[in-house]
Amino acid sequence: MWRTSWPGEPGDGLRYELVDGWPRAMGGARAKHARIVINAIMALRARLTGGPCEPFTDDLAVLTPKGNLRRPDVTVDCGDPDPEKQVADRPVLVIEVLSESTRRFDEYLKLTEYRSVASLRYVLLVEPDLPAVAFHVRGPDGTWSDRPLIGPETEIPLPDLGCTLTLADLYPNRS
Repeated sequence: MWRTSWPGEPGDGLRYELVDGWPRAMGGARAKHARIVINAIMALRARLTGGPCEPFTDDLAVLTPKGNLRRPDVTVDCGDPDPEKQVADRPVLVIEVLSESTRRFDEYLKLTEYRSVASLRYVLLVEPDLPAVAFHVRGPDGTWSDRPLIGPETEIPLPDLGCTLTLADLYPNRS
């Protein structure tokens, strides 16, 4: 069983990932970040209800082949529905909302690790300030491709999950 918390963690309210054998603190998110996460979970929940897959917050970790435990902003797991699990059994989609402090880390190091997870089919790197997503997709032959998706009506096809999102689903409708 993989541990997702460690003895002696400071009571600082931070979340932790396990990176190269060491706990790495994750900073808190801004409201615009949290709104995108909430919208993504709500949209995915509505589309996946009744099926074997369900969306989770960063409370559910993703184990990479390198042995790191990552905490994507949103994970869709299609594995065992065990209510006690802390690590995704079969993650199919991960979403990271980018921020200035973690952008380069998410776009390169985390993306490389996510692509190494055998069950993952989709990685979305979401811009926080405008409707734009870097959409990474694993093809049937196992190779990854990516393309930018821009504009609120742009569709995000997720055939392995049997659904489609739009960028408007992710972004708060606020003026």
